[in-house]
This record gives sequence, C-alpha cells and structure tokens, in this order.
Amino acid sequence: MERNLTPSEIKKLSVAEQILIVEEIWDSIAAEHDLVELSEAQKSELDRRIALCDASPREGKSWEEVKRGLETSK
Repeated sequence: MERNLTPSEIKKLSVAEQILIVEEIWDSIAAEHDLVELSEAQKSELDRRIALCDASPREGKSWEEVKRGLETSK
C-alpha cells in the first residue's frame, strides 16, 4: 500500500528510513534515465572532463582509493 508522505513526515523518520525513500526515488529516476536530457553546457563539461582523464590517466584517484579514504575518515 503506497502512502504519500509530506516533507515534515519524512523528517520524522529515522535516517535509515529516509535513505530507503531516497533509494526508491533514485531507482525510479534511473529507470527512466532516457527521459533526462543534458544541456549543451553539461555535455560540454562531461566531454572536457573525459578529455582531461584521457590525457592524464594517472592523475586523480580510483573509486576504491576514494572509498577507502572515506571509510578511514569515519
């Protein structure tokens, strides 16, 4: 049974419950990703970042390195 929650009701939920709601929202967006249009500026920025990454593949950190850093900073 679906229930509509107001923002004030959502704020009263536990963090875990709020995260579940966010996950449901994200999943519904991801399921319709073809409907989300990028602006020309966003496309250009992505192209710029890809070119930087391709030009210097050893720069930056891998996702595993970033994740490890986040886990150790807790």
